[in-house]
Amino acid sequence: MPYLALDTSTDHLSLALATDSGIRVRDWHVGQKHAELTLPCVAELLNECGVTLDQLAGIVFAAGPGSFTGLRIGCGIAQGLAFSRDLPVQGISTLEALAEASGHDRVYCCLDARMNQVYAAAYVRTESGWQEHCAPVVCNPEDVPLPDSDDWFGCGSGFRVFPDALAARLAPHLNGSDATLAATAGSMLALALPRFAAGKGLPAAEAQLVYLRDKVALKTSERG
Repeated sequence: MPYLALDTSTDHLSLALATDSGIRVRDWHVGQKHAELTLPCVAELLNECGVTLDQLAGIVFAAGPGSFTGLRIGCGIAQGLAFSRDLPVQGISTLEALAEASGHDRVYCCLDARMNQVYAAAYVRTESGWQEHCAPVVCNPEDVPLPDSDDWFGCGSGFRVFPDALAARLAPHLNGSDATLAATAGSMLALALPRFAAGKGLPAAEAQLVYLRDKVALKTSERG
C-alpha cells in the first residue's frame, strides 16, 4: 500500500511516496509558498507514480522542530487529507529524520533555529530504531548539550550558520560533520513505515507538532 510523506519544516518542500517499487522523493525550493504549492506538488507526485489519494494507506508529516508556519501548514494538510479518507498519520521529528538521513550510527544533529539559536539533539542507532542520547533542545550554539564520547558525526544547518561556536563546543566529540545535510520526506518515510506496520499510526485528530521554543519572534525592544 502506498504511503505519502511531506516535509514543510524549511524553505524547501520535500515529498516522498512509498510504493511496491520503492520510495520516490521530490524536493522544491518554495520559500514561504508551502500553502499554495504543497497540494499541487502532491498531485504531481501521485500522478507520476500512478497513485491516487484513495489508494494511500497513511500520511507522514514533519512534526518539528522547524519553521513555525511551515510546520502548521504541513500538519494541517496531512490532517485534511487523512480526515477525508480516514487514514492514519505519523508525525516524525525533523532532528531524528536528519539522523536517519546521515547514514551514520551516532549522530549529533543541529539545526538553525533563527534568533541566534539552534535546535540540537544526539541519536544512537539501535536494532529497534533510534534512541535519544541528548534530548532535543533549543539553545544558544555555545550551550548545546555535550555527548559523552568522541565518536559522533555532526550534521545539519546549525553547523553552517554557527561553525565557530559549535566547533569550540563540540570539536572534541566529533569525528566528522556535514553542514549541508538535511532531513527529507524520504528519511521521514523510512522512519514511519515500520511504525505504521506495527499499528502505531494515529487518527488525524491526534496529529501534534513539537514546539521547543515558546516564542517564535522577538519584540522590538528585545531585538535591541
